[in-house]
Amino acid sequence: MDARFARMLCVLCLVLTVRAFTQEGFKEVLLKQLGLSEVPKLHKRDLVDLVIPDHVKSKYISMLKRQRVKRRALPSLAGILRGIPGNAGEVLYSDTTTRQNLIFDMEGRIPKNSEVTMAELKLFKKPLDRANLPARQPHRPVSNARVSVYWVQRHHDGTNRTSLIDSRLVPIRESGWKNFDVTQAVHYWLRNKRREPMFLEVWIEGERVGSHASEMAKAVRFTSQDPKDKAVGKPELVLYTLDLEDYGGPGDCKEEAVMGKSTCCRQKHYVNFRELSWTQYWIIEPAGYQAYQCSGGCLQPPSPLRRFSYGERSCAVVETSPLPMMYLVKRGNRTEIEAAEFPNMIVEKCSCVADG
Repeated sequence: MDARFARMLCVLCLVLTVRAFTQEGFKEVLLKQLGLSEVPKLHKRDLVDLVIPDHVKSKYISMLKRQRVKRRALPSLAGILRGIPGNAGEVLYSDTTTRQNLIFDMEGRIPKNSEVTMAELKLFKKPLDRANLPARQPHRPVSNARVSVYWVQRHHDGTNRTSLIDSRLVPIRESGWKNFDVTQAVHYWLRNKRREPMFLEVWIEGERVGSHASEMAKAVRFTSQDPKDKAVGKPELVLYTLDLEDYGGPGDCKEEAVMGKSTCCRQKHYVNFRELSWTQYWIIEPAGYQAYQCSGGCLQPPSPLRRFSYGERSCAVVETSPLPMMYLVKRGNRTEIEAAEFPNMIVEKCSCVADG
């Protein structure tokens, strides 16, 4: 079944880049390509007690960092957000994980007609309290803890769903500021268009499997948003934006393109995996992505050329980039998670192409 999943993801790119996305049309193409009568059934219960292995998480993050679009030059600082007064970020402890909740008020903080090119979460790691370290063990030494940042999507029924945004190893014995790239989380928040804060979770885990690594990771402490936490360096969310009036992306559609009055350009087209009933439990990460699509008309060649079978020119995809994904694979009675980079999922460039 895992080979079919991989083929299904590759077919996704063809559908998105060739024609407008509709769920039913999408299903038809997938079923025809895979020779299936129905979409493979995956349920919420397949996610129960499912743990993302460290090597899969690391592989996904590495692919995500390679794939991220190069930041355009000269972004302007939109602001440094330091949490919402009166909303103390909770810190929760378990046997294997420390989780710290963060809340940032985003409403009205991003200038109009601008694009968030980069967002950084800055966390201050407190000096190590050696009293929190476990007794020495006859194991190979543990020097780091794995710190991961998740965007939290809160549903109307009171449940939450998280999306992995960034993850890195942090030296246990070092203190000071640690930066995480949370641009994707801000883009998710913007897509949701809800008048609510942005919620993040910071997970602190052992750098490898085992109780000793987990106990060592518990010694890692970041300053929280709680006003009672008097330590220096409250969590900061730093936003960088670009004024689209001055730095509009070349080749991207402007407003008139939506009305079909523009020449060939690249138009925004977001695919939300969490809203599609048959992908919401299958694709673990990302929650969705900006796929883009080509839109607009093209200047046609003069009639003498047409007599020599030089066809009409149409707006088409000429350059794409891959998308990293984590998804479920069923092997008999077992459900596992795999990470892979699937080509041609994101439209990078559109151009007028002539038939023949």
